[in-house]
Amino acid sequence: MHRTFRPCRRTRRPPREIRHENCFDHCPLPAGLIFTVFGLNGFLNFIHQPPPPNPLAIQFFVSVSESHFAAFFFAIQLLGGLLLLSGYFVPLALTVLAAELYNILAFHLTLAPASITPALVASVLWVLVFLQYREGFKGIFSAKPAKQA
Repeated sequence: MHRTFRPCRRTRRPPREIRHENCFDHCPLPAGLIFTVFGLNGFLNFIHQPPPPNPLAIQFFVSVSESHFAAFFFAIQLLGGLLLLSGYFVPLALTVLAAELYNILAFHLTLAPASITPALVASVLWVLVFLQYREGFKGIFSAKPAKQA
């Protein structure tokens, strides 16, 4: 049965358009939560993880931790997650988090392939958020961008 909407009696304006949401509209929330939680975990260590079985992965973690490189890594991860959660500067957050995801995936592919599942979930969520905001990256993908006058 098709129902037509009549204008509101007081304002004589048509009713607001009904927006149909799909499940992908909410992808920034879980992506932001993942990066925020794991970024905070780098500083507060509230999710205890067993050491990786590969001795090279352990050596990598030790060198990254002792050189304090991990602090920068986790700070950027936390910042990107908070930006995704807030909804502000989402293209900037996606750009920063792309570099984080590259490093995470490279680590898991080369040193710890058995524990790659969370990295793949975060990557899929990143792609889904990127697809929603791809207009913000329009200039990045042009071979000959226009110069400012």
